[in-house]
Amino acid sequence: MLGTDFTHGSPCWIDLGSPDTDRAAAFYGAVFGWRFVPAGSEAGGYGFFQKDGGTVAALGPLTEEGARSAWTVYFRTDDARATADAVERGGGTVRAAPMDIPGGGRITQLTDRQGARFAALQPGGTPGGGLERTSEDDTLVWVELHVPDPEAGIAFYRDLFGWRSQEMQAPGMTYRVLSLRDGDQQATSFGGVAPLQEGGLEPGWVPYFAVADADETARRAERNGGSVPMPATDVPGVGRIAWLADTSGAIFAVLKPNPRQE
Repeated sequence: MLGTDFTHGSPCWIDLGSPDTDRAAAFYGAVFGWRFVPAGSEAGGYGFFQKDGGTVAALGPLTEEGARSAWTVYFRTDDARATADAVERGGGTVRAAPMDIPGGGRITQLTDRQGARFAALQPGGTPGGGLERTSEDDTLVWVELHVPDPEAGIAFYRDLFGWRSQEMQAPGMTYRVLSLRDGDQQATSFGGVAPLQEGGLEPGWVPYFAVADADETARRAERNGGSVPMPATDVPGVGRIAWLADTSGAIFAVLKPNPRQE
């Protein structure tokens, strides 16, 4: 599961691009109890979702032409320029070149060679530079890549971040669990790779948020204008999972972990 001691390749930030940030803030406030805190008048509407005083995600207006509402996962990098160059060498695309951000860090917006969008964050000189709460109720707990060719996807990101992977059998598929390049493989697992289902989503990263009750969270999403593409279901050895969509169609998932996984 995720922590907040970020190293090269760690999922360290997540933000939502939305065509209606006020509506999105109200939706996630109702579903997760998050409070939206604007970043300031010069931030262009960008701001932070907080839970119990800690930042758990961020929200901003859509800025890319033709972009659809979606969550973006950011991975920590030691060098944003080097990561962007490696993406291009690997057949991916740099949607936005490395740029400076407040605090002395740098970010770059990227797309892998199968069309999944993500971003990389190089920390600045100030402490933090990432999410302040993870792997507890109503916070990010897992990230999952859905692409047509999982093995090619693993190879692409291995070249970028040094990730390791391990196969496990899931209902109807072979699932690959991702771990950071250093440390105990199980202890540093943070996400997985699943084959893209025909007629389903576009290639992309799906964030999972831990919840106390997946069924009730799905009901709250529907009551507040969202939808439930995949109703809550039990996954052996993992927990109870549901896939949801917010009021603008951005996909995310919720997980009530199996107690053995907490």
